Amino acid sequence: MNIEMIEAAAARAQGVTRRTPLLSSPALDALAGRRVLVKPECLQHTGSFKFRGAWSALTALPEATRANGVIAYSSGNHAQGVALAAQRLGIPAVIIMPSDAPAAKIDGTRSYGAEVVLYDRGHEDREEIGDRIAKDRKLTLVRPFDEPQVIAGQGTCGLEIAQQAAEHGVTHADVLVCCGGGGLTAGIALALEARAPGLRARPAEPAEFDDTARSLRSGRRERNAREAGGLCDAILTPQPGELTFPILSRLCGPGVTASDDEVLQAMSLAVRQLKVVAEPGGAVALAAALFRRDEITSDTVICTISGGNLDPEVMIRALSG
Repeated sequence: MNIEMIEAAAARAQGVTRRTPLLSSPALDALAGRRVLVKPECLQHTGSFKFRGAWSALTALPEATRANGVIAYSSGNHAQGVALAAQRLGIPAVIIMPSDAPAAKIDGTRSYGAEVVLYDRGHEDREEIGDRIAKDRKLTLVRPFDEPQVIAGQGTCGLEIAQQAAEHGVTHADVLVCCGGGGLTAGIALALEARAPGLRARPAEPAEFDDTARSLRSGRRERNAREAGGLCDAILTPQPGELTFPILSRLCGPGVTASDDEVLQAMSLAVRQLKVVAEPGGAVALAAALFRRDEITSDTVICTISGGNLDPEVMIRALSG
């Protein structure tokens, strides 16, 4: 993985992906005790950064291979990203999704024309299912984070952060990134290393699913005790990826976490102060920026809102808290 791959992904995405803004709010600054800049990838196509990686991966495939179709496994956001990218390229897509994923994400994936295969993530292995179907139907598996071209696509978000931070006069900052398997965090970290070395990426995770933070401390890939049941479904992964962890270990600062209550508060604040909708997994970085202020030393913190796809009941819960 290198900056040339990220820049090539950006070139292929020109005029296709959205250049999401960098937002701010005096109220958030006051709460955090420092300047807070928010990158709302919930405004990206399909409501999440995942479209970047999906488009990068699919457009990097040889045309003959791509024509056979693709398969992916995801709790929802990677699913929708791959489904839309495949639809725009006119190729088949099969998406393997956990049966407990939010209905909005399952319905959204189907709306882009993909075939959805549901599984029980507490008892079944999505990778095994994906490998089997891929072989049976001669489909190309597009992994959600441990895939070089997916990481490159997510790195295009980092290129934008580097450019936008410079436009805001920011040369030094912690960049908190909502982290599951680490594709977005790794891509952003690589882009910042090359284009804005004064900005340091840091993974943000739910407090009870902090495998990346623990892995960074121990120097080896740690696993979560459980893989389901958390509020932040979009970023619940067993452990950091084989490809992503070496990048995170080399480039990232210490991980930060946020509790479910802090995530719900951050979701409410995002709506009230920024007028954007964040799903729980997409609000973890903002929650850490606002409520774990003693763990941040920089005068400015940049954080991603990585997705905005959620069931209405969860938003009602956040706004009524």
